[in-house]
Amino acid sequence: MSATDLLVRRLRGTVLPAVATPMDERGVVDFAALRRYAGYIAGQPVGGVAVWAHTGRGLHLSEEDRGRVLAVWRSAVDGPVVAGAGVPRSVRAERPRDVVDATVAMAVRAAEGGADAVMVYPPALLAGDDGAAVALHQEAAAASGLPVLGFLLHGEAGGYPYPPRLVRRLLGLPSAAGLKLATLDRAMACQDAIRAALPTGKLVVTGEDRMFGPSLMWGADAALVGIAAARVPLTTAVLDAWRAGDHRAFVRASARLDAFAGATFLDPIEGYVQRMLWAAVWEGVLPEEAAHDPYGPRLPGAERRAVVECLEELAKEPDAPH
Repeated sequence: MSATDLLVRRLRGTVLPAVATPMDERGVVDFAALRRYAGYIAGQPVGGVAVWAHTGRGLHLSEEDRGRVLAVWRSAVDGPVVAGAGVPRSVRAERPRDVVDATVAMAVRAAEGGADAVMVYPPALLAGDDGAAVALHQEAAAASGLPVLGFLLHGEAGGYPYPPRLVRRLLGLPSAAGLKLATLDRAMACQDAIRAALPTGKLVVTGEDRMFGPSLMWGADAALVGIAAARVPLTTAVLDAWRAGDHRAFVRASARLDAFAGATFLDPIEGYVQRMLWAAVWEGVLPEEAAHDPYGPRLPGAERRAVVECLEELAKEPDAPH
């Protein structure tokens, strides 16, 4: 069995949190807090983790910090570690070749650090050139020796919509394990991508924090989501109930997760990272001083109160996951 086929088998039916990176107000990574947080995540019912993703501000980290962050997660988690690979914010990529070189270099660093796969950030500079996008994934896989996940990311986070024809081409690559979907609020785009992906037999990975339950009903069979960076059981309960065919439990779990998503994934959408960090503080898995997102918008105190009030209400429910 190839490494790609093995990864597909291991991840199907599981949740991978897109984990946060504990930082202070200046963006200095708190590695002591990270180790405690990683221990918490490792103890949850997850299939693995995703590092260097948008939630963890992977493209903002220095190369040294990315390596240290990956090392912490690799030592903490038994399951697969998927690392994002794209163009770091410190790199000027003005030409398509610059995008490819930076992404491939990041994929190679991920392999050297013990990652099991790379999730290739969608290169907006290549938008409209399907052949170049396919070649990018091929080069990342060949240079790193790792399976790749495609990443259909909404434009507000710097991505661009992969049309169904490109989804089919990407998932036709032997090195492609699947496609992660993060369309934000575009139900039709999500449905069209899932329909294009399903016949390939590869993973259809939902990253739809505000459409999590519906994306499963449309055909997604795994999850890689920022909303699982805190209160992990709220997310795993939905996927577990769906796969068990327990539709009553699925509806209840979906309602809980939707309430949490409504308090954390809203305009300004880039504020979701800070809101998830606040949730992790409430949960007791991150200290206050390590729960800062210096790369997102500044949010008013009322938003934090809304996150906390949501979590407190969910915790009162008699069948709430713990």
